[in-house]
Amino acid sequence: MNNIITLSNVSYSYNKGTPLEKKALNQISLSIGKGEFVAIIGHTGSGKSTLIQHMNGLLKPDVGSIIIDGQDTKTKGLKELRKKVGIVFQYPEHQLFEESVYKDIEFGLLKHHIPEEERKRRIKETASILELSDDLLEKSPYELSGGQKRRAAIAGILVLQPEILVLDEPVAGLDPAGCKELFNIVLQLHRVKKITVILVSHSMEIVADYAKRIIVMENGQITMDGFVDEIFSREDELRAINLSVPQITKLMQLLNQKDNTINSKIFTVDKAYEEICKKVKKNHD
Repeated sequence: MNNIITLSNVSYSYNKGTPLEKKALNQISLSIGKGEFVAIIGHTGSGKSTLIQHMNGLLKPDVGSIIIDGQDTKTKGLKELRKKVGIVFQYPEHQLFEESVYKDIEFGLLKHHIPEEERKRRIKETASILELSDDLLEKSPYELSGGQKRRAAIAGILVLQPEILVLDEPVAGLDPAGCKELFNIVLQLHRVKKITVILVSHSMEIVADYAKRIIVMENGQITMDGFVDEIFSREDELRAINLSVPQITKLMQLLNQKDNTINSKIFTVDKAYEEICKKVKKNHD
C-alpha cells in the first residue's frame, strides 16, 4: 500500500519560548496508506487535534517533517494542500454563513477559481452524495435541521474533491439516526471513491463500527497502533490511560462469565448479534 501521509519525528509546542510552553506532540512518526480508514483515539489533551491540524498546514511542526502525497507541508502551497486534505471539525455547521446552501458549498470553489460549469457539476454531484435536494440548496442554511446543516457544511469540503478526509468528532450533537446517516455517506466515499479517512472520536462504538486501524495517543505520543481487534483486546492498557472498549464488548464479557463458550472478544453490535444467534441456534438444535 502506498503511503499518502508520512510523519517523521514530528514535535510541536504551543506558546513556544514562554512560561506557558506546552509540548503537544513529541517525536511522532507515523505512516497512513492511501485508502485507509484510520481512527485516532485518546483522552482530551492527548494531542489528537494538534496532530490532525498538522495534516493540512494549519500548524507546522517545530521539528520533523510531514509528507502528504509525496510533498513536504513546509514547502507545499497551503491552497493546494487544503484541496488535498479536507478537515471537518466539530460542529462544522457553525461555519455556514452564505444566504443559501448552494452558495455556501460554492464558496471554496470560487476561492480556487474553478470555472462555472465545473462548479455546477461538482455541486450537483456532491449534493447528490450528501442527499441535499435542489430545494434544500436554495434555502438559507439557518432553515435546515441539524443533520442537514452538518451535511451542507461537509459538502463545502467534499466539493473540493479531497483525497484525504479528516473528521474530528463529526457526529457531535447528532442523534443516532443522524450519526448512522452521516457515516453511511462517509463509508460510501471511502469505498467507492477510495478516499483516505482519518477519524478522531471519543466514541469507541463508532471507531469499532467503521475504522480498520486505531492509533492511540497519550501525552503527545503514539502508544498503540494496530487493527481494531488488536487494540480493543488490550483493555487493561486502554483503561490505564482513561479509555475503554465499546459497551457491547462489556456486555459480551458479562455473558461469557455465565457461559464461557460465548466469544467475549467482540467489538460491534452486528458481530454480537451473530454470536448470540449462533448460540441460540446451537442450544435449540
